[in-house]
Amino acid sequence: MLRVATLDKEHCKPDDCGIPCYRFCPEVLNRRYAIKFIAGQKKPIIDEDLCTGCGICIKKCPFDAISIVKLPQELDGECIHSYGVNEFKLFRLPVPQPGTVIGLIGRNGTGKSTALRILAGELTPNFGALETESKWDTVLSRYRGTLLFEYFQQIAGKKMKVVHKPQHIDKIGSLLEGKTGQLLKKADERGKLAELVHELELEPLLDREPKVLSGGELQRVAIAAAISRNADVYMFDEPSSHLDVYQRVQAARSIRKLVDEGKSVLVAEHDLAVLDYLSDEVYLVYGQPGSYGIVSHVHPTRGGINDYLIGFLPDENMRFRDEPIRFHVRPPRQIDFEVEAKLEWPKITKIVGNFHLEVEAGHLNAGEIVGIIGPNGIGKTTFLKELLDFYTKSSQNELQVSYKPQYISSDFDGTVEQLLTSAADDYSSSLFTDEVIRPLSINRLLERKIDGLSGGELQRVAIAASLGRKAQLYLLDEPSAFLDVEERLNVAKALRHLVDSRQAFAFVVEHDILAQDFLADRLMVFKGVRSRDGKASNPLPLREGMNLFLSDMGVTFRRDPDTKRPRINKQDSKLDKEQKSSGEFYYVSAAG
Repeated sequence: MLRVATLDKEHCKPDDCGIPCYRFCPEVLNRRYAIKFIAGQKKPIIDEDLCTGCGICIKKCPFDAISIVKLPQELDGECIHSYGVNEFKLFRLPVPQPGTVIGLIGRNGTGKSTALRILAGELTPNFGALETESKWDTVLSRYRGTLLFEYFQQIAGKKMKVVHKPQHIDKIGSLLEGKTGQLLKKADERGKLAELVHELELEPLLDREPKVLSGGELQRVAIAAAISRNADVYMFDEPSSHLDVYQRVQAARSIRKLVDEGKSVLVAEHDLAVLDYLSDEVYLVYGQPGSYGIVSHVHPTRGGINDYLIGFLPDENMRFRDEPIRFHVRPPRQIDFEVEAKLEWPKITKIVGNFHLEVEAGHLNAGEIVGIIGPNGIGKTTFLKELLDFYTKSSQNELQVSYKPQYISSDFDGTVEQLLTSAADDYSSSLFTDEVIRPLSINRLLERKIDGLSGGELQRVAIAASLGRKAQLYLLDEPSAFLDVEERLNVAKALRHLVDSRQAFAFVVEHDILAQDFLADRLMVFKGVRSRDGKASNPLPLREGMNLFLSDMGVTFRRDPDTKRPRINKQDSKLDKEQKSSGEFYYVSAAG
């Protein structure tokens, strides 16, 4: 039986625990040292060959630092890369194909970025052999007679050019000097810059320096720079991060044009609607985040994404999720206006510099979640802040409000547990643990310092703190940023249950269409001109609101008949034309 043993070195504290993993291990007691300590190293080493998988060390560890997982025997010999003894392992790789967009879908920490780095030639795989130096000769010998042999042969011989748009683009701005337009001209090896400037709306950014650009602006610049370069293979790691819905679709269309020229494209993406629209085929990457990741066999896009949501791979007979994720076509919520409480707000007019926002007076019903959707820079965050001020600074309208901002500060001096203890009224309740702490994997972060968390970890903690407050009104600004698919839907489930059980009110700004569909009862659509003026609709039924929003974008969605998830129709496809002519941009159910 193949086993993967992982030790979380941040949580492992041998000086504080009395090493029960070692003292109680049956193999150690029988002088077969499945767990051992090496001179000069404080942390234990778990020998995967000697370990029997009894699980005693896992149960005895007071810091939950040990993971031992049994994997199918078929994976024996398929370890592609290991980061060290008892550290993350990746099994198998996707296979790039000319003229095809390959999509990668999976949880954070399961190896998607590692796979891309290996295929880009940035990381030489070691196949789990930590004692010897990784060499391309070994890689070629390993892949001889497979589809990846010729690919790696060209990578090793530097005969193939790969362009890799990395996952984290935040630091790019500080590393580049000069005007954005000048830098893009240097990257434009294919004469595509003018076209990309128009498609990705880069004109206002050309005379600015990268260091002053926002995350969304940097993302669009990075995508344009990647597409502008002349290469054989293009890789995009989370290209929709920081972008609004319109920008996501435009970026996807620009990326897809590469396959018309016979280029190989790989995309790792958490927005399932965007991944579905982009990809010709997909690989599922599943496993235990931080411990191991397994790349599935290749799947058609629709079937692969549906298998991911269901949590079962029929061709590998592998279940990797206990419960399937299903979307539901909900009828409009029935409101008893004589019984249910309302939350009302007045007409809002706000001028900030040259920006002007107008929102009509409206109301929310108890137990209702209103999604807020629209382009970036059009007043969505300003609206939430106006609501926050209106309901907290006026004694006449005062409510308990919980606000999760778009940009989260890590200035708190303390641990995650200290923050949640001080901020979340429900932190000690078992219900909060079951519905928020465990689904968002906060329990793994409790002893970590806030200023040492990654963007995704900080986001999860901020959401947990917000949902843990006993409030009447919840305001969440882009809660899915940095989160993977399962985390996004877990947040949606937790908020849905909380609002229902407390008969509270909630507004959620969100760019992920699937998350909005999963969560919202009604929708407020923001329109206008970026950074100049914005105007919001009253809360509309979800179908009507989506139709209003998507008609402006010129994009149509259909329902998958099996999972009921929204799917973007290919531009100018038969279904796309039919829905546009009927004025039905959303909610239509169609096969395939």
